[in-house]
Formats: sequence, C-alpha cells, structure tokens
Amino acid sequence: MSSARSGRGERMPRARVVLVHGIRTSASMWRGQAVRLARHDLDVVAVDLPGHGARIDEPFSLAAAMRVIGDALGPPAPGTPRLLVGLSLGGYLGIEFAARHPDALDGLVAASCGTRPRGPALRGYQALARLIGRLPDRGRWMNDAVARMFLSPSAVEDVVAGGVALDAMQPTLAAVGELDVLASIAAVRVPIWFVNGRLDHFRVEERRMLRAARDARLVHVERATHLVSLVRPDEFAGAVLGAVAELERRAAARRPTR
Repeated sequence: MSSARSGRGERMPRARVVLVHGIRTSASMWRGQAVRLARHDLDVVAVDLPGHGARIDEPFSLAAAMRVIGDALGPPAPGTPRLLVGLSLGGYLGIEFAARHPDALDGLVAASCGTRPRGPALRGYQALARLIGRLPDRGRWMNDAVARMFLSPSAVEDVVAGGVALDAMQPTLAAVGELDVLASIAAVRVPIWFVNGRLDHFRVEERRMLRAARDARLVHVERATHLVSLVRPDEFAGAVLGAVAELERRAAARRPTR
C-alpha cells in the first residue's frame, strides 16, 4: 500500500481518500492524483490489489480484495469522512465493498465502470485475455504500446512504475464476472459519484446504473477516455474534491445546532 498525506503535522484531514486501481496496473497509477488531492488537506492512500503491484504474488480473490480495501479505509474517525475511489476494476470492487460494508465508508466514486461485466462482452474480454496471455511476453509490449498511444509520458510512467500484472486478467475477470453489479448498487447506502470520460467505451450502461442507485449522480469528463484519471487528471481530481465537499456539507448538516 502506498500513501500520500497532507504533510500538515497532526492537523485532522478533511477526509480519508482511498484509491483503487484498474486491472493489471497498481497503486502507482494514482501518483499524480495523490499529489493533487493531498494539496487539499486530504489523507490519500492508494492500494495494491492482490495479484498486482507489491501484492503481485498473492492470488486475486474478491474476499482478499475486500480486505485490502477495508484495511485502507480504516476505522471511523469523528469528523473525517471516508471516500472510496475506484477506476474500472477498482470501481466495480468499490461498488461491491460499499454494498457489503455500508458502515465502512461515507461516499464512493466509481469511475470508468459503466458497463456490467457479464455476458458476451465479458466472454469476449476473457477470450482476448487468453490470447494476449499466449504471447511471448504475455502482452507486456502491447500493454506499454497502448499506454504510450493514449497517455502522456508522465502518465505512462505512473502506470508502469509499480509493475504490470501480466497474469492477473483471467482470475480477476472470472471473479468480477460473478458480481451482480446492479443489485450491489441498489444496496449501497452512501452517495455514489459515477465519473466517466465522455469518450469511454465502458459507459454504455451508466444510466441504468444511475437509476439503480439510491443516491447518485453522474459526472462526465469531457475529452476523456477510459483512463479518465490519467487522461484528464485535473478534471478527475476536481470531481473527487467535489465529492469530498459534498460529504463535508452533509456532515455539517447532521451536526446538532446549539
């Protein structure tokens, strides 16, 4: 687990923000976001999921992923809301965690996960993963080439700095394919921000997901593709900061007045 903190001594942070990466990447993909968010008195922690980053030798499972997220969120601290932020795989896992552990967080940003991982789309993705896994380098060259095609040099460096989980796709896709994402969304009690790049091919069911939620809003980032936090980092950080501000307003409204 990597961490970036506000650097203001013992001062209480405005919120604890836990960042969960996408498939085959690691906590390092959040380095730019951690720097941006920590400037705003936030306690920011980016995790490595099982099978990724520093945990690359650990087998991936939903139960293990839930434990990693729960440990990063930590126990409640009075006056410090806990916001879970996940992108793609991290978004699906964030939804599932929020449904299973309603008292462990105060808000959820689910980014770039606007299509349910099921049916022909999932099977096609799994077939592609098997094909990539048969390549001599298990797809590392392809992974890096695609990153260089769509991301800035600094963003590419962030994506690959923590290593590329070349063997994670099959077990991760199999586990995520078991989720009932709509049912989990409906069970989430905290506010959800669905944040998607306007050009993201994964947002075809975003409106259905929005309707399934008790308390949610949909945020589009213009000129952003699937890796929205890396393609438009300032705009993504703004969306997270907006979620923090809303949690602060809600917390203030619940405080008793004298």
